[in-house]
Amino acid sequence: MNTQVLIVGGGPVGLTLAIDLGRRGIQVMLVEKNVAPLGYPKMERCNPRTMEIFRRLGLAQTIRDAGYPADWPMDNYLVFSLAQPPLMKFPFPTVAQAKERIAATNDGSLPLEPYQIISQYTLEPLLRSAAEKIPNVRVQYGAELISFTQAGDHVRSEIVTAAGERFSVTADYLVGCDGGASTVRRQLGFSLEGQSIQQLRQALFRCDDLFDRVAVPRGRHYYRIDDHWTMLIVQDSRKHFTIHSIVEQDSDMPRMFEATVGTPVAYETLHIGAWTQRLMLATHYADRRVFIAGDACHLVIPTGGLGYNTGVGDAIDLSWKLAAVLKGWGGPKLLASYEIERRQVGGRNVVASEAGNSGRKVWRDAYRPDIAGDTPEGKAALAHLLELAAVEAPKSAAVVGAELGYRYVDSPIIAREEGEGPPHRIEKYVPTTWPGARLPHTWIQPGVPVQDSIKDGYTLLRLGKNGADASALGAAFKAIGAPFHVLDIAAEAPRAVYGFDYLLVRPDLHVVWRGNAPPGAPHELARMATGY
Repeated sequence: MNTQVLIVGGGPVGLTLAIDLGRRGIQVMLVEKNVAPLGYPKMERCNPRTMEIFRRLGLAQTIRDAGYPADWPMDNYLVFSLAQPPLMKFPFPTVAQAKERIAATNDGSLPLEPYQIISQYTLEPLLRSAAEKIPNVRVQYGAELISFTQAGDHVRSEIVTAAGERFSVTADYLVGCDGGASTVRRQLGFSLEGQSIQQLRQALFRCDDLFDRVAVPRGRHYYRIDDHWTMLIVQDSRKHFTIHSIVEQDSDMPRMFEATVGTPVAYETLHIGAWTQRLMLATHYADRRVFIAGDACHLVIPTGGLGYNTGVGDAIDLSWKLAAVLKGWGGPKLLASYEIERRQVGGRNVVASEAGNSGRKVWRDAYRPDIAGDTPEGKAALAHLLELAAVEAPKSAAVVGAELGYRYVDSPIIAREEGEGPPHRIEKYVPTTWPGARLPHTWIQPGVPVQDSIKDGYTLLRLGKNGADASALGAAFKAIGAPFHVLDIAAEAPRAVYGFDYLLVRPDLHVVWRGNAPPGAPHELARMATGY
């Protein structure tokens, strides 16, 4: 078999990569060793940047329709059990509330799309269906990569199916989106560097009437005050619930569910499995014609959802670059920029995940066996824990800077400016158009965002009412064969937020260059931006 790109791994990252490559006209084959999508959630949250990406793929509303309802409460609670009044509430806006705020805000500080809760067992089949509808994308489950070899102009992979059939695939490029135990990464000889923290178990339960039986308000996360780090998460159906807890064996998990609920309910155990908290980063992301993305190159603790969402960012960064090279206009530095750009983001997000988990550990470590008791010592211990939690618990979700504010430093396809650039923040997002940053969201007029007005390819934004001639830059991109467009925006708000009269953005909506006059060397800018 022959294809342009072979993707190994049919999780959300691999499927997102397949969809974006397919819609760019690239021939793709995706193989996944499991015979069907996972039946339990390893991820549940698409962050705002991921939803902006899905919007450009035409999937945002489909995902919202399939996921957590927009008006369902997102608040988190500290509890002894769900049968008792909560001890502390951490309020979070619903998707509907977030959308209202976004619609009323035009200072670049908010994303175009709010987050969306959708369980992996819901998202994976949805993405698989979208991929399979693209004529040039082939998806094959029950097919496992055994080995591969690289040659000068191709990668040859050996595949075995669940039925024992063996076949070879010759591809221009291979991408391993095959998880933390990645076969692709191991065969490349790349290692994961970092630390393992502790092992937990995850269990998935179905309980149709849980919220009809308990005392706590409806919400999203319930942190049980115990010495097992027990947490209950409401899944998108609101009838499925996951429990994470530190226990010795699988059979302990139903007991932890019952203790967390605190009142008799009918339930079904659907899945139990062990997992280890890790903070790790691959030594490299690429070798010639082979790349890795997602958990294959970074493992984080799922505080703030920085694992899966970082992987979607990997996929989108790599996708347009692969397409550019395969279509003949991408230069030799374009694919080399993938590791330079995404590995620094992976490293920063490992740090962000560690910071969020450290905050959780502070109040978790304050637990004492008598904390629920009606004694002066127990009451004092509880008061101390709650005092710590009020400060430390919100840190695990305070990652908006990492979600929206990431920018690429020292990339060969991003224009350089004097100075260090804005600081990389984890907890706070400050909009910027410093080259390498994601283009901040602004409204041209109510309901019409700048992002929706940008076509695929490179786009020069001419902001203000006196746009100068951009034909020289257009001619430079045309000479290379790269798609180029000009977008004139007369509205005042985008110009005020972006701070410059001219911005050049690339296909993934990251800023390449900015200035208050057209570029003085358009030929050089176009060649730099396309990797020459």
